[in-house]
Amino acid sequence: MKRIGSFYSHMKKSIFILFLFTQAVFAQVQFEAKVTKQTLGVNETLRVDFVMNDDGDNFTPPNFDGFRIVGGPSQSVSQSWVNGRSSFQKSYIYFLMPTQKGTLTIRSASIDIRGQVYKTNPVKINVTNAVQRPRQPGEPEPVNVDDAIHLVAEISKTNPYINEPITVVYKLYLSYNVGISNWRELEKPKYNDFWSQNIDIKQLVAEQGTFNGEPVRYVVLRKTVLYPQKSGKLIIEPLSLDLDIQVPTGRRDWFGRPQIVQDNKRVSAGVKTINVRALPEAGKPEDFSGAVGSFDFNVKPSKTMLKNGESLDLTVSVSGKGNLKLFDLPKPVVPSALEMYDPVHKENVQTPLSGMTGRVSDTYTIVPTYKGNYPIKPMSFSYFDIKSGRYKTITSPEIMIKVLDGPGAPQSGDAVAASGAGKQQISAGDQFKFIKLKTQLVPTKKKDFFGSGLFYGLLVAPFVIIPIIILARRKKEAIDRDVTGNRLRTSSRLVKKYLSEARRNISDKEKFYIALERALHNFLKAKLGIETSEMSKDRIRELLLSRNAQPQTVDNFIKLTEDCEFARYAPASSTAIQHDYEKAATIISELEKQIQ
Repeated sequence: MKRIGSFYSHMKKSIFILFLFTQAVFAQVQFEAKVTKQTLGVNETLRVDFVMNDDGDNFTPPNFDGFRIVGGPSQSVSQSWVNGRSSFQKSYIYFLMPTQKGTLTIRSASIDIRGQVYKTNPVKINVTNAVQRPRQPGEPEPVNVDDAIHLVAEISKTNPYINEPITVVYKLYLSYNVGISNWRELEKPKYNDFWSQNIDIKQLVAEQGTFNGEPVRYVVLRKTVLYPQKSGKLIIEPLSLDLDIQVPTGRRDWFGRPQIVQDNKRVSAGVKTINVRALPEAGKPEDFSGAVGSFDFNVKPSKTMLKNGESLDLTVSVSGKGNLKLFDLPKPVVPSALEMYDPVHKENVQTPLSGMTGRVSDTYTIVPTYKGNYPIKPMSFSYFDIKSGRYKTITSPEIMIKVLDGPGAPQSGDAVAASGAGKQQISAGDQFKFIKLKTQLVPTKKKDFFGSGLFYGLLVAPFVIIPIIILARRKKEAIDRDVTGNRLRTSSRLVKKYLSEARRNISDKEKFYIALERALHNFLKAKLGIETSEMSKDRIRELLLSRNAQPQTVDNFIKLTEDCEFARYAPASSTAIQHDYEKAATIISELEKQIQ
C-alpha cells in the first residue's frame, strides 16, 4: 500500500510539472493593433493602440500614410496578479486624423521582445465625408475654420511704372476664437521680372485689426519691396502656409473650461497680377539710363591744381530716392593728356518699405601727363520723376584741371619748326644721284590676263579669303565679349609699359616709383582679377597664397609695394632705385612661375 501511495504522489507531481510546462509553452507573445473604429468621417479623430502582453524594446511605428498625427505617442503599462497568475500589458497610443477620403491602411508596427521581432497585422480604415455631430442643448455652434483664418497679400500699387517701387505685405488674419501652435511655408512667393528686397521682421507680433468688418487679430509675416523690370502684366506667385491650429469644440470639461482640439489648415495668399506701365517715349533724353525717382547729381574733383606726377580723384555721385542700384552713372570725358583709371564704385543705400534711398558713386583716379590746362566737359544725368510724370536732366559745370609743371604737350607747329631747323645739306657727290645708272627693259608684248596665274589666283582668292574673314570676325567677337579677359590682357600690357617707364625714369625718383607702383598694381589685376579698391595687404596675401605662390615671395612683394609708397616721399639714392627696379623684375618673374 505504501508503494501504491508513493506512486500516486509521484504521478501528481509529474502532472503538475507537465501542466506548468504546457502553460508556459502555450502562453504565446501577442502584439496587435487596436482601433476605436474602422469607419470614420474625414473630420473625425481615430485612436490606435499597439498592444503587447510582454515587455519589449525598439518599437517602430508605421508611417501612417493618409493620416496626420494629432496626439501621441504615449505609453500605457499595466501589470496584475490574480489567483497567483500574473498578467502584463503595454500599449503605444496614437491619435490620428485622416487627410483624405477612401480606404486607408495602417501598416504593421514592429517590436523586439527577447531577441525576436514581432509585427502587427495591417488594419484597413474606411474614411467617409465629414460627419455632422449633433449639438447638445445649449451647446454653442462650432467654429467655421474657413471663416476664421485668412492669408492676404496687401500690395501698395497695382499699376506702377517700370522701376517704380511697390510693396507687398503678407498678413495672416485670425479670429479671436482660434489659435495657432505652428506654421510652415509650403510655397514661397516668386517675383519673376521684379528686382526684390525682403525686409527683415525680427519678431512676429499680433496686432488688433478688422477683416470684412469683424474685429480680428493679425500677424505680419513678410514684407517685400519690388521694382518691376519690364512693362505689361507681371505675375506674383502666392505664399502658401500649412497651419497647426487650435479650435474650440463648443463643449466644456468638468471644470467648465472649453475643450480645444488640434486641427490643420492650409491657406494661400493667391496669385496677384501687376499691370506695369512703360515709361513715356515723349521727351525721353538720349542719355537716359533707366533712373526713376527723385535725385541730385554731383561731379566733384578732389583738387583742380596739381603738379606733374600727382593725381586727383573725380567723384561722380547720385543721391536721393529711387532705383539707385538699377542704373549706370554717366562717365566723364577727359582730354587725352589726362590718364583716367577704372572707377571705384560705392553704394550707401538703404531699402525701407518705401523704397531705396541713399547715394551711389563712381570715383575715378586721373593722372596728368603734360603741363597745361585741361577741361573736363560738363556731364548730364537724366531721370524720370514719378511725381511730375516728366523726365528731368541735371548738368554739372565744366571743370578745369591745371597742371603746374612737367613737360609741355607736343604741338604740330613745334614739329614743323623742328623739321625746318634740321634740314640736311646735300653734298656735291650726291647731286647726280637721281639719275638711274641701270635700266630695266620691259617687253612690248604682254601676256593676256585671261588664263594667267594672276587671273586664276584672283578667281580662287574669294573662296579662301571669305572663310578666313568669317573666322577672324568670330574670333574678334569672342574676344570683345570676353570683358574679363580683355581687362586682364590690358593689365598685362600695362605691366610691361610701366616697367619700361620706370626703367626710363631711374634718374627721376618720383616718376620712377609712380611707374613702378602702377606696374605692381596692374600685375595683381592681370593675375588675380581684382580691382585697385580690393588691394588690401591681407587680401593680396590671401589670393597669392591660394594660387600656390611661395610665402617668402608674397612677403617680398608686399614689402616692395610698401617701399614704393614710402620712397616717393623719402630721399633715395640712384643705387637704391636701381636695386628696387631689379627687385621688382625678379619678384614679378618669380610670381609668374609660381602662380597657377
